[in-house]
Amino acid sequence: MRYAGRERRIHRVFVTRNTEYHVRRDTCVAVRDRRTGDWIAGHLAIQSRVSGGLRFTDNGGIRPNEGMPTLGESLFFVTDGRDLVTSPIVAIERPVREIVARY
Repeated sequence: MRYAGRERRIHRVFVTRNTEYHVRRDTCVAVRDRRTGDWIAGHLAIQSRVSGGLRFTDNGGIRPNEGMPTLGESLFFVTDGRDLVTSPIVAIERPVREIVARY
């Protein structure tokens, strides 16, 4: 049975082709390389707010989404005057408790 109420989970993992972005509420708290499983301590996204998502259309256009990104969109971060756009999201997961405890 699916829960029909308001989403209460505050941790999400946005999975792209090469990277996992671990987000608490709307702030990136950790980044992990999918190939090696290593955490990337100095990544630009860490401690940055997810500003929204971007979807690139076939004709070269960009459709912004100011809410939380969805599958197929790229995460968009604005950090200290530098923008970061990821590759498209291939999965949105819930991290296991053991990982959340290490953030």
